[in-house]
Amino acid sequence: MSKLVKQTEEQLKEIIISAVNSAAAKGELPEAELPQFIIEKPSDKKNGDFSTNIAMAGARVYRKAPKMIADSIVSNLDLSGTLFERAEVAGPGFINFYLSKEYYSNIVKDVIDCGSEYGRSDYGKGKKVIVEFVSANPTGPMHIGNARGGAIGDCLASVLDAAGYEVWREFYVNDAGNQIEKFGVSLEVRYLQACGQDVEMPEDAYHGADITAHAEAFKAEFGDKYVNASSEERKKALVDFALPKNIAGLENDLKQYRIVYDNWFRESTVHNDGSVKKVVEELKARGVTYEQDGALWFKASEFGNDKDIVIIRSNGLPTYIVPDIAYHYNKLVTRGFDKAIDVLGADHHGYVPRMKAALTALGIDADRLDVVIMQMVRLVRDGETIKLSKRSGKAITLNTLLEEIPIDAARFFFNLREPNSHFDFDLELAAKQSSENPVYYVQYAHARICSILRKAEESGAALTEPTVEELNLLSSDEERELISHLSALTDEIVSAAKQYDPAKLTHYVVELATLFHKFYNAQRVMCEDEGLMKARLYLCTAVKNTIKNILEMLKIEAPEKM
Repeated sequence: MSKLVKQTEEQLKEIIISAVNSAAAKGELPEAELPQFIIEKPSDKKNGDFSTNIAMAGARVYRKAPKMIADSIVSNLDLSGTLFERAEVAGPGFINFYLSKEYYSNIVKDVIDCGSEYGRSDYGKGKKVIVEFVSANPTGPMHIGNARGGAIGDCLASVLDAAGYEVWREFYVNDAGNQIEKFGVSLEVRYLQACGQDVEMPEDAYHGADITAHAEAFKAEFGDKYVNASSEERKKALVDFALPKNIAGLENDLKQYRIVYDNWFRESTVHNDGSVKKVVEELKARGVTYEQDGALWFKASEFGNDKDIVIIRSNGLPTYIVPDIAYHYNKLVTRGFDKAIDVLGADHHGYVPRMKAALTALGIDADRLDVVIMQMVRLVRDGETIKLSKRSGKAITLNTLLEEIPIDAARFFFNLREPNSHFDFDLELAAKQSSENPVYYVQYAHARICSILRKAEESGAALTEPTVEELNLLSSDEERELISHLSALTDEIVSAAKQYDPAKLTHYVVELATLFHKFYNAQRVMCEDEGLMKARLYLCTAVKNTIKNILEMLKIEAPEKM
């Protein structure tokens, strides 16, 4: 919450405690230990701006009916010099408090004074958090799932940064293991075919056009030099040639999508620096492994997993999870991040308890690893699910998606639902320039305010800071509802950070745009009362700044004209 909102809640708590003490001093309430009570914002504004349950919470302590306790507290309230103008007892004993005009005036001033910092807080206390997301297989292009994961992971990192964490974005490059072996085999076959050799592509290899293109580019550079080389030498040369191009392609595609990582961490690192071997030896030393059928097993079932797992196969090679364990050890121990957050696809449900079991067995607090499970997304056009790209006949990639819809729409739409919900991505709606399109609706609100402010300046209206008395004129229902929503931004960012749900920000900003349009349609900004006009222009500026802050956090443009 903003400093002002926090101070207001703290002030209200002091007001309540002071009233209880005053009632006790007069003998209206017995001397007793103050009961634990809550202060909350009622969902219905008819029940005030804040409400407390202290009368119900104190019924046993004070041995009185909650209604009597509430009446006594209210009669002893001193609201002079506070941000509250009145209080009343409701229902069985709730006490509802109503904010003063000064509170709303101060919120608008707070938004303007904080500028681009409005909404930020120190909630995270500078704790170091690493967010790993996308980490697409470098053997091919990025698909729609990666597009959703990119938008969610990048916006989550921004949310955490705004909530006061020190955030690091990372891409984990799977440049070792089975998929690279398969990549090498696929390139080898296409290269040999390009050199006129009669070899057949294995069914489980990669059959994409990108493999053929790499093989032909390799032949153009090296000719038939590797036709008579050993298979291992040939595959290594092909992978060394093609893989860096694929990784550079991923990096460029993600930059186009406005995602820039702090680090691209290669899986080969934990193989080459001995980390994989070290993790296995550490598990052995801790007595949590055993041998069976020539393989080495980890007693994962003793640490919360449903069954034990093989970590070294009978051929002496580690299973895929071992380098992943070494990578997480690197994040949490070697590099010392306080928290590691992985954004993973829905097919990773079983992966999470296995990884947490391994961390626990290694003496690491598994709660330091959090995993955001992301459900699949369906592309929809005319109510029909699209599975193939019309242009290529292949599954739609991030690139083909961005050829059809704006980047702003992609990033916003992928954050319209919380990550663990299934999502239908309506391509027609995302490309539409109308109020039905949520990102257009928000951007239009920003552009509309810019237009209002430009016209006001052109007409000679003063865009100077209004006095408190002038700001106090913002008293209509629409104005107060709008200001109240502005006051909730910091709280909303903290909530999004706690729940790892950037969708809270898209919902917030759509609601802000809605409340602004409601205010604009009900109240004339350029009115005859100069003081009220100055206050309304100031409120418009506060809304514009807040929309811009949120869109910049989501890496979405805030246009001044549309």
